[in-house]
Amino acid sequence: MRRIRRLVHLVLFCPLSKGLQSRLPGIKVKYLLVVWLGIFVGSWVAYMHYSSYSELCRGHVCRMIICDQYKKGIISGSTCKDLCEERSLLFQHCLSSSPTQQVYSGLWREREVIIKCGIEEALKADSHPDSVPRRDMVLFDKPTRGTSMDEFKEMLLNFLKSNLGDQPSLAALVSRIIAMADVNRDGKVSLAEAKSIWALLQLNEFLLMLSLHEKEHTSKLLGHCGDLYVTEKIPHTSLYGVDVPPFLQSLLPSIVHQIIHQWFAPAWPRRAKIAIGLLEFVEEIFHGTYGNFYICETSFKNVGYNDKYDFKMVNLRKVATEMTIRGFLKGRHCEQNVDCTYGKDCMATCDKLLKQCKSDMVQPNLAKVCGLLQDYLLYGAPLELKEELQKQLRTCMTLSGLASQMEVHHSLVLNNLKTLLWKKISNTKYS
Repeated sequence: MRRIRRLVHLVLFCPLSKGLQSRLPGIKVKYLLVVWLGIFVGSWVAYMHYSSYSELCRGHVCRMIICDQYKKGIISGSTCKDLCEERSLLFQHCLSSSPTQQVYSGLWREREVIIKCGIEEALKADSHPDSVPRRDMVLFDKPTRGTSMDEFKEMLLNFLKSNLGDQPSLAALVSRIIAMADVNRDGKVSLAEAKSIWALLQLNEFLLMLSLHEKEHTSKLLGHCGDLYVTEKIPHTSLYGVDVPPFLQSLLPSIVHQIIHQWFAPAWPRRAKIAIGLLEFVEEIFHGTYGNFYICETSFKNVGYNDKYDFKMVNLRKVATEMTIRGFLKGRHCEQNVDCTYGKDCMATCDKLLKQCKSDMVQPNLAKVCGLLQDYLLYGAPLELKEELQKQLRTCMTLSGLASQMEVHHSLVLNNLKTLLWKKISNTKYS
């Protein structure tokens, strides 16, 4: 210990030769100030990083709440036993961007997965943050004891109508939800099973995952326990395959971002295949089986692909149903179009005479996606294709969201663009 103290004394108090100290008598004090300032700044950065991580990443709270309710028989699910009894569903790396929406990468049955759960009610327990709150009183209050199977099906159908619209295909979706709720496959749905699936349906992302599962452009749902659910892990969670670290994003100019993306992006034929998948997704959510959906934050960070370069929608929280947006716009006061914006870029038109929002979108999904694909596809595109591709993308980006243009014109533009890309990569190893 004495040797360590002597070493610290030598470093802090004897950094310079005596001759130099005599010439610069104030340098010792300045040197000390710089050292202590460095220690202070370093400690502050470390503290902020730790406090931010501990606030965002509360997987232990999530597990505690879910397992407490499972042991009480309030909830059920296909992953409950693995999560709470066998501990074979493992939380690994925290990916949360909000303390109320916990997202973790994990491991389950020797497979990489994504685990998601909400702990909003838990965070309201200010006095005892580590105690188990009575969230079952709020979230798992429906259906109530004594509800018949027919009544529960009616509950589900009415819920889906209010969120997806009165679609003829909703009866089939209700049957699929009932089958998913019946975890033990006994042909019956217990109260715990019914409460769990009802709580999951209140989550927008889960509802969209069920509604948009047909063409496999979304993550596969692997299991659930209460309102915690497990999905497959998408290997590449950005359109470019790699993203600039958050702490560097504000420091680097946009041209550097663009160069990094171009360096790490897949080969052009791979990008063309991913783009075709994205265009198919746009086609799927426009007058799809369960109504219309809108992408309300069109960013390369919200779309990705798997190891076979098949497109995957990474963040379904940025997608909204037509009914959700209509409810948001109904009777909304506005002075200009920007006042009628849902999410980041789902902007409707403003009736400046009535000063109320209308239901027509300024930009449809297809126009926004083509704007996203412009740099992605034009960089490194084959020379014989580039001019026509640029022309079609420019036409696509000028599409209007007016109802009169939404049918034939949009389908024609989308099909032309898909055909152009597919002709170039068909009958090759990239197809």
